[in-house]
Amino acid sequence: MQHQEGNIVTSGGMCLYYQSWHPNGAARGILAIVHGLGGHSGLYGNIVNQLILKDFAIYTVDLRGHGKSTGQRGYINSWDEYRDDVSNFLKFIASQNPEIPIFLLGHSLGGLIVLDYVLHSAGDIEKQAKIKGLINLTPALGEPGVPLIKLLLGKFLSRIYPRFSLDTGIDLSLASRDPEVVKIYAQDPLRHTMGTARLSTEFFRTLAWVKEHASELDIPFLMVIAGGDKVTFPEDSRAFFQQLSLSDKELQEYPESYHCIQDDLNYKEVLGNLEDWLERHI
Repeated sequence: MQHQEGNIVTSGGMCLYYQSWHPNGAARGILAIVHGLGGHSGLYGNIVNQLILKDFAIYTVDLRGHGKSTGQRGYINSWDEYRDDVSNFLKFIASQNPEIPIFLLGHSLGGLIVLDYVLHSAGDIEKQAKIKGLINLTPALGEPGVPLIKLLLGKFLSRIYPRFSLDTGIDLSLASRDPEVVKIYAQDPLRHTMGTARLSTEFFRTLAWVKEHASELDIPFLMVIAGGDKVTFPEDSRAFFQQLSLSDKELQEYPESYHCIQDDLNYKEVLGNLEDWLERHI
């Protein structure tokens, strides 16, 4: 296995830190991962270890305001910036790996980010050609597990003080049923729990748009839900999935799992099924 890292320039002059892992031989496919709020590119080791043995390359990126990338923690001027980040991330991957199929995965808030990107790419042949399948892991497709008073405060301040920042108050113990994983998360200096007023209003605006355009999704789609998720609630994901009209869609649900399903107690089962889906679509 070969590991690479570096920076990708995106809109506004921001530098996005990325990491990639490559099999020793030729890669058959690529999985590009977009993390959630407060996350970063280094949180998907179990996925890397699962797929590298099957000759997949894995690319991950720190979104602006996250991990080792530049920008205020948890802040965007508009959702277009996340869309630009994903676009430049995929362009970079494609430039390094011409002709190798790319699958795009979004976890948590990243789930909404990649859905928004793909739906906005409808009709753009060049962008559509880059992505052979779309995957959502415990996506943020409804009211987040953030106290209501903080959401209302964010809405109020978005216009007058958009950079106002506060702790989301999400309990790390909700990430995984494995106490060792929770301990590692708590000690991770690259993780953060910050959100901003503008991010709050942009999230709800984008969520409404994505739901309105859900029927336009036309790409092989896998949704993975954790039944015990108290961060992004599974009923919202189920409801969204039912709106989809495309024929090649699949829902995998794990009734007892927590939000960071790739690091939960049953991660081997989850990632085995993810691998199977990729094999059927490569």
